[in-house]
Parts: sequence; C-alpha cells; structure tokens
Amino acid sequence: MHDALLDLDEGSPREDRGPASAMVRFFRVRPTTLVSLASILGLVGIWALLSLGHIVSNRFLASPLEVASEIGTLFREGYINVPFHVHLGYSMMRSLAGLVAAILLGIPLGLLIGHNRIVSAALLPPFAMFRPVPPIALIPLAVLWFGIGEFAKVFLIFLAAFLYITLSVAHGVKEVREALIRAARSLGANDRQLFFHVIFPETLPHIMNAVKVGTAISWAVVVAAELVAAQKGLGYMIMDAATFFRIPDIYVGIVFIGIVGFLLEQLIILCENRFVHWSGK
Repeated sequence: MHDALLDLDEGSPREDRGPASAMVRFFRVRPTTLVSLASILGLVGIWALLSLGHIVSNRFLASPLEVASEIGTLFREGYINVPFHVHLGYSMMRSLAGLVAAILLGIPLGLLIGHNRIVSAALLPPFAMFRPVPPIALIPLAVLWFGIGEFAKVFLIFLAAFLYITLSVAHGVKEVREALIRAARSLGANDRQLFFHVIFPETLPHIMNAVKVGTAISWAVVVAAELVAAQKGLGYMIMDAATFFRIPDIYVGIVFIGIVGFLLEQLIILCENRFVHWSGK
C-alpha cells in the first residue's frame, strides 16, 4: 500500500520505470533530429541525382558511390604511399595545436582588453584591422619568417583563430550588464571578486561561443596552411588531387573535412551545454 501511494505521488506507474521503459526512452528520436537526418539525406539525394543522372559531368562532380568506393581504397592503400589516417592525423594535429595556442592566449587577452580601457584603446584597432586578412594572404610572410616547416602551418592556423577568439571574448566582457557591476560594487565587492563572481561568469557564454567558432576557423584554415610545402594532410591531398585531376580524391578530402568539423562542433556544444547550461535561461 505504501509503495502504491509512492507511485501515485510520483506521478508515474511502477511499470514505466522498468527496462522496457528505459529502452523506449533510449530509442526515442526527437523531431528535430529527424528533420536534420532528412536534410542530410536530401542533400545526398540531390548530389546523386546531379552526378548519376549526368546533369553535371563526372569530370567535375564525383558521385556518392564513387566517393564511398574511393574512401575504401584510400583506407586500404593510402594516398601517395601514405596511409589515409596519417593524412587525417596530421591535419588534426596542426589544427588542434593552433587552436589550443589561440585559446590559451586569446581568452586571457580578450578578458584584459574588455576589462581595461587603456589596453582596449591600444590593441583593439590593430586587432580589428588584421582580423579580415585571409590566412592565405599571409602564406608568403609565414614562409619568409618561419620557413616551410610545421611551425609556419600551425602559425597560420593559430593567427586566424587567435584574432577571432580575442575580439569575441573582449566583446563579451563589454556586454556585461552595468546593473550587475553596480550591484556587486554596492555589496562591497572588490576588483578581484567583481571579476571572478560577475564579469567572468557573465562572459563565459561568449567565451564558449568564441571557442566554438575558433574551432571551426582553425579546422577550415588547415587547407590553406597545408599549402606551405606540406607532404601530408587533407589540405595537401585535396590540392595534389586537384593538380592531377583526381576528382574522387578531392571530394573525399572535402567530405572528411566536413565530417571532422561537424564532430568537433558537436563536442564543443556538449561542453557548452555542460558548463553554461544556464545561458539564455
């Protein structure tokens, strides 16, 4: 009787909490997920229609079947005697090295720029001026300064992500509501308490968004960075395949850049939901 009353109070029958109910919850698919899957399948369908229907010549557009077959070949035989996973690993290593350096330097500097008017006046104009410069335009300078080794490639990736992360974090600090700052001051908060208990928590959603976009930028720039005398990497593979007109290999590189970029973004979103779940609520 007591157990039955507990079940009624909790608003769910006892049988709803068994293994079968857990399986139902596990396999329950959100409508938005179905829409996302449908959009991906729709794009693949259009791609297949254009290529297999010979609407676009296979000299310019490889079919999904050709790309899938080429993926299997690359995993078995590699590209230019280098295993495909090595090309993928080199690109990820360069991208993540530049991204981590950009995060470690960009977030503290962005907080400083946003919090200090003198530093902001000194650094914001040059940062705003250099951010629109595309990384590919800096390749000659990177080669001149650092040679054709790995550092030049990582530097290009770092610079693109660093400029965006720094300016985004600085903007986030400036967006902190003045009412919160005044309230904290009226309660006797000193500068350190104000920063760690008001400014930083309020800026954290902007920081996570800057990291998310910086991740996308660092992964996108890897193609440009690997123009600097690279012999391994997805960017190198795409450019080499384009030179020798290996159309399926070009599309394999593009597909994997898209897949890895999507997975990295989802990882950042998971972290964002975990650490700033209160944002916008």
